[in-house]
Amino acid sequence: MRFEGKLTREGRWWIAEVPLLEAMTQGRTRKEALEMIADWLETMVNRRGFRAEVYTSGKSEFELSGNSAAALTALLLRRRREAAGASLREVASRLGASSRNAYARYERGDAVPSLEKLDELLKAAAPGHDFVIRDSQT
Repeated sequence: MRFEGKLTREGRWWIAEVPLLEAMTQGRTRKEALEMIADWLETMVNRRGFRAEVYTSGKSEFELSGNSAAALTALLLRRRREAAGASLREVASRLGASSRNAYARYERGDAVPSLEKLDELLKAAAPGHDFVIRDSQT
């Protein structure tokens, strides 16, 4: 799993942004900005052994990934839920679950959803938003 990012220059600073995760960092150089966004991901995941990796694909595009699909999925779900201002209980209710744990286990990374289930979870976490999945060159 990789998240699409954009790299832009604003004055003396390079800005690295991953819109889907609502993440933004800056650095004095392109390299530093990309190092900072990888560090941001590792800090947000906060799991022993998790490592982020940045794949550049042109002057202004990059992709951000990590070595655990469960951790990346958990972060994605949490960030999208928080951006929508929803509680765990609200998301679980939208899923038709009686307990918030039905959703929370995905947000903790205890379970990795199938693509269909991920779509369902994202729609419950962020109603009214649509997410685009695209093929990426390795």
